[in-house]
Amino acid sequence: MNTGKSARIKRPEWFKVKLRTDGEYKHVSHLVSKLSLNTVCTEARCPNIYECWTQGTATFMILGDVCTRHCGFCSVAKGKPGAPDPDEPENVAEAVASLGLDYAVITSVDRDDLPDEGAAHWAETVRAVKRRLPGCKVELLIPDFNGNRDLLEVVLNARPDVLGHNVETVAHLYRRVRPVADYTNSLKILEHAYLWREHHRAKMAVKCGIMVGLGETMEQVLDTMRDIVATGCEIMTVGQYLPPKKNSLPLERYYTPEEFAYLREEGLAMGFKHVESGPLVRSSYHAKTQAEQATRPSEPAVRETG
Repeated sequence: MNTGKSARIKRPEWFKVKLRTDGEYKHVSHLVSKLSLNTVCTEARCPNIYECWTQGTATFMILGDVCTRHCGFCSVAKGKPGAPDPDEPENVAEAVASLGLDYAVITSVDRDDLPDEGAAHWAETVRAVKRRLPGCKVELLIPDFNGNRDLLEVVLNARPDVLGHNVETVAHLYRRVRPVADYTNSLKILEHAYLWREHHRAKMAVKCGIMVGLGETMEQVLDTMRDIVATGCEIMTVGQYLPPKKNSLPLERYYTPEEFAYLREEGLAMGFKHVESGPLVRSSYHAKTQAEQATRPSEPAVRETG
C-alpha cells in the first residue's frame, strides 16, 4: 500500500513532459478506439504517450485489458479477464497498416487463466501483422508464461524481430513488487529465447527492461544487469519507476540523469549491444532505434601504425 511517501518526494526539474493532444495524437486515439484495441500507453499510463502518439506510434496490448496477476507497480486492471477477441490479431494488423508503421510493438496482460496462457493468440497477431505488412518489423514484450518453454516457442515460431521480456526489478524486491512472478523464470525465458535464436539462426534480438526507484541499491541494479546479460540478452532498458495510481507501490527515490548515464555505461561495458537508460525510458520508448543500434554491425577496429 502506498504510504504517501511518493507524494512527499518532489518531482525533479528534469521530469517535464510536454502535453500535445492534437494532430497525429488524435488520429492514433481515434483509430485505437474504432478498432476496439487496447494500448499499454493508456493502460499503463505511460508518461511518453504524448510524444509517441504525436509521432504516429503506439504499443498495442493484446488479450484484453484485465490481468490475472497483481503486481504492485502496474496500473492495468486485475481480475478475471474475458475471452480473447478472435478478431484482435487482424484489428492490430489493420491499425499498423493504417498508421503506416514499419515497426510495431505489441505487449499483453498476463493470461494465467488460459490453457496456453495466450501463446497462440500472440503468434497469430505477429503473423497477421506480417501478412498485412511483410516489411514491418514486429517487437514483442511478452509475459513469462510461467517459465514454460513450449509456450514460448509457439510465440518464437511466429518469427518476431525482437523478443522482449522484462525482469522489472531486482531479485531482492520480487516478493513485494512481483508477488506472482519468479526472478529465475524470467531469466530462463530470456536465455531460452537467445538459445532458440542461435539454434534457428533467426534474425531476432532479445531485450529486457527494469525499473529503478523502488528501494533497490545501485549494486543490486548492477547485479541484475549482469544476470540479464549472461542470458544472451542484447538490449537493456532502465527507467524511473513512477507510481501510476494512489494505491501503487511507493516511490522511494528519483535517480539522477548522471546515475542513468552511469548505468548505461556500465551496461555497455558488461556486453549489452544497446542500453537505453533515462528517467522517462520505458521498454517500448524509441524501440525501433534501440533495435537498429543493437543489430548494427560493429565498426572494425582500426590498427594504429607508427
